[in-house]
Amino acid sequence: MLSFACSSAFVLALNFAQPNPSYPPAVTSALARSGANAAQIERALTEAPAKELPSMEWLVSHMPPSDLTTLDATFLLTHVHDAFTAWTSAPWHAYIDEAIYCEAILPYASTSEKRELWMSSLREKCLPMIAGATAPEQAAVLLNQKIFTAFKVQYSTKRARADQSPSESMSSGLASCTGLSILLIDACRSVGIPARFVGVPMWTDGSGNHSWVEIYDGSSWHYTGAAEPTGDALDQGWFSARAAGQNRTKPEYAIYATTWRDTGVVFPMVFDSTRATTNAIDVTDRYLGKAPAIPAGYTLVSLDVREGNTVTSPRVERVVRCIDANGTELARGSSKSERFDTNDHLELPLPIGQPITIMLDPPVDGSETTLTLSANGLISTMLFVPARVQAGEDDKDNKDAIAEQKTRARPITARVSEFLEKGSVRGISKEFFATEALTKVQCEKLEPKLVSDYLRELTKENKAEFDSKILEASGAKMPFWYAVYGDKPKSGRSLYISMHGGGGAPAQVNDGQWENQKKLYTPKEGVYCAPRAPTDTWNLWHQGHIDPLFAKLIVDMMLFESVDPNRVYIMGYSAGGDGVYQLAPRMADYLAAAAMMAGHPNETKPDGLRNLPFTLHMGGEDKSFDRNQIGRNWKVLLDELSAKDVGGYPHEVVIHEGKGHWMDREDAVAVPWMARYTRNLRPTKVIWLQDDVTSPRFYWLMNPAPKGGQRVEVVREGQVITIVESTDIETLVIRLDDSMLDLSKPVVVKALLKAAVEGDPSQNAVVLFEGIAPRTLSTMARTLIERSDATGIFTAEITVKLPTAAPAPQP
Repeated sequence: MLSFACSSAFVLALNFAQPNPSYPPAVTSALARSGANAAQIERALTEAPAKELPSMEWLVSHMPPSDLTTLDATFLLTHVHDAFTAWTSAPWHAYIDEAIYCEAILPYASTSEKRELWMSSLREKCLPMIAGATAPEQAAVLLNQKIFTAFKVQYSTKRARADQSPSESMSSGLASCTGLSILLIDACRSVGIPARFVGVPMWTDGSGNHSWVEIYDGSSWHYTGAAEPTGDALDQGWFSARAAGQNRTKPEYAIYATTWRDTGVVFPMVFDSTRATTNAIDVTDRYLGKAPAIPAGYTLVSLDVREGNTVTSPRVERVVRCIDANGTELARGSSKSERFDTNDHLELPLPIGQPITIMLDPPVDGSETTLTLSANGLISTMLFVPARVQAGEDDKDNKDAIAEQKTRARPITARVSEFLEKGSVRGISKEFFATEALTKVQCEKLEPKLVSDYLRELTKENKAEFDSKILEASGAKMPFWYAVYGDKPKSGRSLYISMHGGGGAPAQVNDGQWENQKKLYTPKEGVYCAPRAPTDTWNLWHQGHIDPLFAKLIVDMMLFESVDPNRVYIMGYSAGGDGVYQLAPRMADYLAAAAMMAGHPNETKPDGLRNLPFTLHMGGEDKSFDRNQIGRNWKVLLDELSAKDVGGYPHEVVIHEGKGHWMDREDAVAVPWMARYTRNLRPTKVIWLQDDVTSPRFYWLMNPAPKGGQRVEVVREGQVITIVESTDIETLVIRLDDSMLDLSKPVVVKALLKAAVEGDPSQNAVVLFEGIAPRTLSTMARTLIERSDATGIFTAEITVKLPTAAPAPQP
């Protein structure tokens, strides 16, 4: 019979345990702490076979508190049986004593991963892989060489979570160093190899954390990187030198191995501080002093090759050569791709104080760079091959530069998720990584996270005000009423903002007009909203506070009534029609279409309607303020604009002959006419005229210093953006994304000059910008916040100073 002593307090039972046995004190204490789950724990103890009872007692006495109150008897009985079988049937069983078995084979988890029964299924898969192995370290090496290929699991920061269980990693095919380590540990334990989880919370150079595996060979512990086999050897790995430089006097720099024993030390769950803690052993001293010696006069350089032009471009495997000024090769090695750990780089010792050229072999044009190293670290910057030199303790300036470079090298998605756990989208633009150049794929991954976090925050902030049915902005208050019609489309409901008449009248008159407006139109589908003007003045619908109030109304309807921001329409009758005349051109980028009924334009012009479908309905006999004649004049004006600008100024003007100011609801046809249209926030041509009420943005343009009368006309064709005309504008910001052009290729911004229209072909345009417009998180967050609308997110910006001699219209 096997001797067994997982704990000196345990007594080996010869038969099945009887109900309510006299348990060792540690077991009795665990039962008391198991709460409502006590019956399951006691059942596991009483049903355990005699030879497995000590294993069960050890497990119950040491299992994490959260498991003690949740895991059922079937789980515990199954796992203990499988673990006991793995230990006792291993060829090296005689070398693995009971204490090591309890420590590194029996536990069903290493850290905070999902609890699952993995032992039997892994054992079935792994046993054939180690056939013929006679020692645990030999078998562990074989498993590290084979399981990740066999299970189709590779390293990736795109994994769902860090502390994945075996099934989670195998299902997704992706895992971080933590998930890979857990999988290798469990594979080892399934065939009776003692294995444990080891990690460092933070490297001393500040570049992040790392996890790996330790294997017990019958006499001592040895380490290896999961999915990073080093031939047939243990105690080797890319992180060896780093581990040798750790410092256990600072807890964040110590190296820890997890254990279920109560050691008074807790393993830092750096991948998720909300996870349950795990006991640990400080094993730092075993790793110190194992770094390879760096010759005098040399320093260690860390090299990456990235396929792209930013530090976040994907890493690729290439042969790298380092040569001196005479062409003599000083060092060479192979860079690491994304299948390697994020902190795993090609590291080469290079001499200090002389020019060194770093190139690819075979060479790639534009990829080489020359630098000179000094005792103070990296002096010149890397171009295609970013380099990081390990600086000395007194090398503060260079250490700061290196720290910045390493921060940039961390996955941006991880940085954003980490920030948003505690911060807000409103503050993310101030973060160091917010100006880092992004790839198209990174933007696509970041956008849903930014949108969901920001809209969730906005929903909490706006709900009380929306429920009150009174919105406030710019010192004004606007009550509103609405009704919902029809079934909601998949993309969201339409929104019709309908402005009442009145104006320049007592409040009760305007209140009556509001009540009338509520019943005036009925869309087939959508939210029909009739706001009450904040004032009773003649210009009640086109004062400066209306624009922010309507913008807020649109956002709230998106949040609380599932409105599609690309299907928002404005309409208005009489004084409400005055509002449509004015608001439609200056808020065109918020709208899908606009309908003006029986109003007066006052001083407004139609320039901004270039991309907004606009319908005008006027009674032929509505002679007050010459409304009917002005309506006819606008028909001619819009016809002319549309004829000169192909694709621009879509419109329909209907003069209802024989009708006065009241058109007997004939104008209601405007509602289905508008419903045909959807907003295009990225038209290829934008004409922007600042009204007396100004705005800093319009479609994909931004004006940092808006003032009345400014006008700009911009055309986008392929990779070229042409400023055809500008009046009194010094600076223009052009916002872009990959739906508009290819941001991975150079963009050209040019302005046509007056010389061009005066017949001088030699000076027809000036190039204001030519190059790559970087995608950044800052631009994404800022444009999201401006509109609170995912459609309004742009990823890149180009700021240009317009020529002093301003461009002028072409003849």
